[in-house]
Amino acid sequence: MAANKEFFYRKLHSLLGVIPIGIFLIQHLVVNHFATKGPEAFNEASRFMGNLPFRYALEIFIIFLPILSHAIYGLYIAFTAKNNVNNYGYFRNWMFLLQRISGVVTLIFISWHVWETRIQAALGAEVNYEMMANILHSPAMLVFYIIGILSTVFHFANGLWSFGISWGLTVTPRSQRISTYVTLGIFVALAFVGVRAVLAFV
Repeated sequence: MAANKEFFYRKLHSLLGVIPIGIFLIQHLVVNHFATKGPEAFNEASRFMGNLPFRYALEIFIIFLPILSHAIYGLYIAFTAKNNVNNYGYFRNWMFLLQRISGVVTLIFISWHVWETRIQAALGAEVNYEMMANILHSPAMLVFYIIGILSTVFHFANGLWSFGISWGLTVTPRSQRISTYVTLGIFVALAFVGVRAVLAFV
């Protein structure tokens, strides 16, 4: 019975990481990428997202609650998992370890980012190009954001590989090998979009 519950929780954890969190991540990176077209393009895209109908309900039920649930169970996995890279230094063992580390880094980054943007917006600040430019004016924050973005997109892309196995989509060694290349491509593409967007604010 306990094993069945663990299996269910891991599948749900994996699903939440892709839908809706992964979809939101991609959408967020695309909106941020408008900064490469200039301040007005970013501000217009940001205003569009801010004026979506039922915005608060969407934020609570599609973004914050799934992220919170994924994060809590992810921390449980991170601190109870037995990493064996010292004894078995295979590629996937390293990916397993990096998934746990990137999850913790991503949680710290997202928490800080929400504090600097969403919480400040609730307190009356406007989330616009100028806000992000002021945040990233500090070299330390710029490095922090780049590390945070790389960690986040790695965690998502590598999580897609695990998702394929958890949901029975990639069960053969060949399909898992192909999935490795596909998810690596996704990581590179999203990392390019995310880092390019951050540098556009500098």
